[in-house]
Amino acid sequence: MSEKQSGGFVGGMVVGAAMGTIAGLLMAPRPGRETRKILRKSADALPELVEDLSATVQLQADKLSETALTNWEHTLQRLRVAIAAGQAASRQEYEHLSRPTVTTPDPDQN
Repeated sequence: MSEKQSGGFVGGMVVGAAMGTIAGLLMAPRPGRETRKILRKSADALPELVEDLSATVQLQADKLSETALTNWEHTLQRLRVAIAAGQAASRQEYEHLSRPTVTTPDPDQN
């Protein structure tokens, strides 16, 4: 995911979680004062939730980046080995084709 897409995803998750919390609290059979108190606590906890979510996303992005880099290094190494093998095979075939062919007389044709 690109940085812009992951930022939008995280923002969507936060907004969705907040909307779900608010909807759940408004639908709950509690008195208004108690509901407002819960809403206030939820609103106070929201920045911490966003920070935790942001840290988690950053850790996952770092891990994905490290994995991609490792995979890329392995791919490059395999490619180097394959190129070296191809060059060696080409040299060997070139040397084989460059050798002069010596024909010996066939004793049965005399």
